[in-house]
Amino acid sequence: MIYKTGADFLGAGQKRVLLFGMSGLGKTHLSNLLREAGGWFHYSIDYRIGTRYMGEFIADNFKREAMKVPLLRELLMTDSVYIASNITFDNLAPLSTYLGKPGDPARGGVPFAEYAKRQAQHRDAEISALLDTPRFIDRAHDIYGYSNFVCDSGGSICEVVDAANPADPVMKTLSDTLLLVWIKGSEAHREELKRRFDRAPKPMYYQPDFLRALWAEYTDGKDAAAVDPDAFLRFGYARLLEHRQPRYAAMAKWGLTVTAEEVATVKDAAGFHALIATALDRHAAAA
Repeated sequence: MIYKTGADFLGAGQKRVLLFGMSGLGKTHLSNLLREAGGWFHYSIDYRIGTRYMGEFIADNFKREAMKVPLLRELLMTDSVYIASNITFDNLAPLSTYLGKPGDPARGGVPFAEYAKRQAQHRDAEISALLDTPRFIDRAHDIYGYSNFVCDSGGSICEVVDAANPADPVMKTLSDTLLLVWIKGSEAHREELKRRFDRAPKPMYYQPDFLRALWAEYTDGKDAAAVDPDAFLRFGYARLLEHRQPRYAAMAKWGLTVTAEEVATVKDAAGFHALIATALDRHAAAA
């Protein structure tokens, strides 16, 4: 790890941290808090994916839908309108809408083959965005004068790395340049995430083999083209949480673990510094 003790971190002229874990446990909350406090550059992996790497796919999908409307089709064909996503750190809806849900198109789904293609695009984009992190650390310092850097990773980071492989290029790049911090949720947190997801299912990224097995299980004996997309997502979410836990735990061996309960007590940048310093000392004592 790039910091060995709490004192190392507190005394560092450049504090560089990557937060990872399931969506909904505080990664973006902490990142926003640090950015708003000043002195920290907030690098959002999902924002980078949705702008640099999948922005054209997203805009083309909007245009494809607009071409179905005669008025908009005429305006597009004459370059009279401009269509683009308005993605922000706090509103990633254009990205999730493009990623979509497999199933019945009449209920907002996309054919599974198209869904799998978009999943592959997301995987490539996420890996590229993660590998961009060192360049953004330099950019944040050289252009804007930020010494401190927080990488707000997506919940699917554990699906695109092989943390059990000491030569994994993404894990090596990240661990060489930042302190990796897992925000670990309790069983109670996982149950709350399930309840929240059940109320409003949202598109997710799945590791390819896991997705194929999940889809095969759910569609067994069903007409795949008529599947309720939200019902499939609800079916898979609890399994996805369980699938990701050991993958996050493997990543945590490259860095630190803090609990979602600890994160909930952080109110300002000083509290975040104290949280990380305490976790580093705890890790050193256990080594």
